[in-house]
Amino acid sequence: MMRVGLVQLNVSDDPAANLPVTEGFIREAAAGGARLVLTPENTNIISGSRTHQESVLHAEAGDPTLARLRELAGELGIWLSIGSLALKPDDRADERFLNRQFLIDPEGAIMARYDKIHMFDVDLGGEESYRESEAFRPGGQAVLARVEDFTLGLTICYDLRFPALHRALAEKGAGVLTVPAAFTVPTGRAHWEVLLRARAIETGSYVLAAAQWGRHRATTGRERDTWGHSLAIDPWGRVLADGGEGAGVIFADLDPTAITEARARIPALANARTFTGPVAPAR
Repeated sequence: MMRVGLVQLNVSDDPAANLPVTEGFIREAAAGGARLVLTPENTNIISGSRTHQESVLHAEAGDPTLARLRELAGELGIWLSIGSLALKPDDRADERFLNRQFLIDPEGAIMARYDKIHMFDVDLGGEESYRESEAFRPGGQAVLARVEDFTLGLTICYDLRFPALHRALAEKGAGVLTVPAAFTVPTGRAHWEVLLRARAIETGSYVLAAAQWGRHRATTGRERDTWGHSLAIDPWGRVLADGGEGAGVIFADLDPTAITEARARIPALANARTFTGPVAPAR
């Protein structure tokens, strides 16, 4: 068994102010017995202003949030999944940033990196429109990582809507899927839980989704609201813990035999068959 702690945050557009709050919740999770602690997407900042982001963000090697959280993982002796950080790429081939997840080991070393593949380019109606691809470079590499008796498959937020990614991770051995997020309120209310439970059921995997919550303060640009409700879901699709509203920590205990049992009862991964087509119908 492995206890995990999911941290639900309400970050602003000030990374320096967000860091001590995040650290406090990680300490709370570790004190509660979590050996793996997970934070949400955009752990260091939520900002709709690219000018502001340019002024406060750093490349990976010089990012203060990453450096401090690595130290903290080593101090507490925990595995830490930093859901994602907004970072400047090293090459600056264009003006876009990175949305990158990190897995840190109990010594403080970076064991895995994952750049979000699917960009949130949507129009939700009214004034709520997002063009993530204008501000962030998409990744192109799916990532697995080992934590004790579990293999993790790393995804971020909008990736949730692309089941092929999660299935590919499970087929290569993932029994735990991380889905750190900053889900919008309308899409969260309509789709968040059902999509997370579907990914768990389809793959017979634990799904761990640490989320942002509430109104996010901005010194420049528009403020944003996120759904919250961090969820831990077991391989049978049952919700083990729900963060509801408000910042805080929730816990769940993972049992590797639950993955084996769920996949034996419904062997959807093993029963998959290849097929051809479809062919577009004749007009």
